[in-house]
Amino acid sequence: MNPLTTSAFDLPGRLAAKADPALIAGDEQHFAAIAESLEHSIADLSDRLAAARKAPGGKGRQAMDRDLEVHRLTARLRALRRFGLDLCLGHMIGEDSPEPVYVGRLGLTDSEGRRLLLDWRSPAAEPFFGATHANPMGLASRRRFRWTRGRISDYWDEVFTSDGLVGHAALDDQSAFIASLGSNRSARMRDVLGTIQADQDAIIRAGSRGALVVDGGPGTGKTVVALHRSAYLLYSDPRLGHHRGGVLFIGPHQPYLAYVADVLPSLGEEGVQTCTLRDLVTEGAGAAIETDPEVARLKSSADLVKAIEPAVTFYENAPTKGMTVTTHWSDVWLSVEDWAEAFEAPEPGTPHNDARDQIWEELVRILADKLAEDDISVDLLRRSLLRNRELLTTFNRAWPLIEAADLVGDLWSVPAYLRKCAPWLSTDEIRRLQRADAAAWTVSDLPLLDAARQRLGDPEAARRKRRHNAVVAAERERVSGVVDNLLDADDDGEGVIMMLHGRDLRNALVDETAWPVIEPDQLAGPFAHIVVDEAQELTDAEWQMLLLRCPSSSFTIVGDRAQARHGFRESWQERLERIGLDRVKLASLTVNYRTPEEIMAEAEPVIRAVLPDANVPTSIRKSEVPVVHGSAADLGSILDTWLAAHEDGIACVIGDPTFEATSRVRSLTPELSKGLEFDLVVLVDPEAFGQGIEGAVDRYVAMTRATQQLVILTSS
Repeated sequence: MNPLTTSAFDLPGRLAAKADPALIAGDEQHFAAIAESLEHSIADLSDRLAAARKAPGGKGRQAMDRDLEVHRLTARLRALRRFGLDLCLGHMIGEDSPEPVYVGRLGLTDSEGRRLLLDWRSPAAEPFFGATHANPMGLASRRRFRWTRGRISDYWDEVFTSDGLVGHAALDDQSAFIASLGSNRSARMRDVLGTIQADQDAIIRAGSRGALVVDGGPGTGKTVVALHRSAYLLYSDPRLGHHRGGVLFIGPHQPYLAYVADVLPSLGEEGVQTCTLRDLVTEGAGAAIETDPEVARLKSSADLVKAIEPAVTFYENAPTKGMTVTTHWSDVWLSVEDWAEAFEAPEPGTPHNDARDQIWEELVRILADKLAEDDISVDLLRRSLLRNRELLTTFNRAWPLIEAADLVGDLWSVPAYLRKCAPWLSTDEIRRLQRADAAAWTVSDLPLLDAARQRLGDPEAARRKRRHNAVVAAERERVSGVVDNLLDADDDGEGVIMMLHGRDLRNALVDETAWPVIEPDQLAGPFAHIVVDEAQELTDAEWQMLLLRCPSSSFTIVGDRAQARHGFRESWQERLERIGLDRVKLASLTVNYRTPEEIMAEAEPVIRAVLPDANVPTSIRKSEVPVVHGSAADLGSILDTWLAAHEDGIACVIGDPTFEATSRVRSLTPELSKGLEFDLVVLVDPEAFGQGIEGAVDRYVAMTRATQQLVILTSS
């Protein structure tokens, strides 16, 4: 479609009245201006990106600035090409101004600087989402567009003053929005930016300082809020920009991350790191669920994570005896005081394995000072000391290189070591935590492995850094030899050749960036802000994984206490204060936009039976489709009938591990369905999900995934 010559509107026949030129001519004219601006902007960005890519890479800050500019231009260009005219969400008309203000996913101006689209995250755009009849926020009216394949398939108007009634065709208030809630789902979360509601928008735009808890039941839009808040904060808060640490988004499981993968890019944000808690630790991918509930309980405590510190300091002991160090030049006495001085070289908080290299360099310096009269280069002395077996043995015993997996594995296989590091544990608890295969990692081990890796640093990175430094030192020595040969061949000893006598210039001749550098772990942090979805499931120990990555304690915490599989008897404030967050604000979402009344009527008693005070939200729509009960033997025919009647949409079978998923029918456990939504949900033997709180929560979560129809099947 050429947006300059083809109407942006493609309204179906039943909406012919809305196609009246008197109603949409202004929009058509504005879309023509947007199309022209988009064409110019894409061409300009393409040229600037090509120039930036051809520009010299440079070094240091210059190289980083070039890479950031390439990333920024690429992201902007991708967003403009991805959406075209449907960047526009709608427009709003103020009480004091007849000119509509158009709101978009991104800001856009024409060649003369006239604002064509206002970025949805800007303060001026807030009334587009936040205005209500009770608080119109200065608006006379608001129009929202529904886009289908790049053209407007529907639009609706809301009016807030009597003047706003003039010339409006869609005076059905929220009915069009409510109808959109029941539209077919797909394997990816659908675009909902244009239909964000006032209660959601207020939370999206809340400040980033401290911890904001977004508490809401099924279907209240918690995930929508979490994702859009991530994009909003990066836009509005300069403290959270990518160069300041950026934003980390934590989801509950991989199916969830796949489901929401398109949302942040569609909002123009591609720099947010998204992952699950498992992804934060190398061993997470293969970790099993802890089978012993008591072991899981012990490891869920933040107290056990604290055992990592004494476990590491156990291996940090300066020698208590001096020694004679034999070098190629002379013997040197290394006293106890010299060892103590070297061990004090690292700054507090330096990871153990990184500190080891700093201590070694301090030892080299101390010994170099003692050999100063021999005029020996530090590089030459360093290479000599690396061949001193006695010194290396003493140093390795005093401050060994440690792997996180080895350290945590020793806690589970050496009772005396665990007792020393966690003296509060009883003899029975220490015995229960021991296991035959120390490296048989479970999900409950991950917080300890993470804490150990954060405290120790990556030993392989330390080794790579050491090899890199050795290569640079060797190259420096080679260049120095070449320079010496040039000096020897110089007859007059003047000019540029004399400058080569300077050590700084010799070092400058060596390009340290010519060899591969160590790529940092993108998930290690620190991050300026962390967003956590389904946060009610996190243990105290798992919270420590996130606190380590966010020194500012700036969090958005999204969850529902009633959906906690292992119970959540405390308040959010009590839970978060216990794990170390003291600046906590609470915002509640109480309107269920997803689940029809008919389904919630059956789901509510399930959760209230175990949690009478559960925050069960109020549904705002009816599907007129009753919940169906039947036999598990009918599963195939039920799915066939539904698929034949629905060309679009997606279904999910929950609770039958033997069912093989297809392109339009997923097969999940109750736990892995959390955070997702489907047009049709079929529960198979829900009573087999378990007893007590865990079973009830699994049934409640599974039932409330449906947006249109719920079927409950039993085997007997």
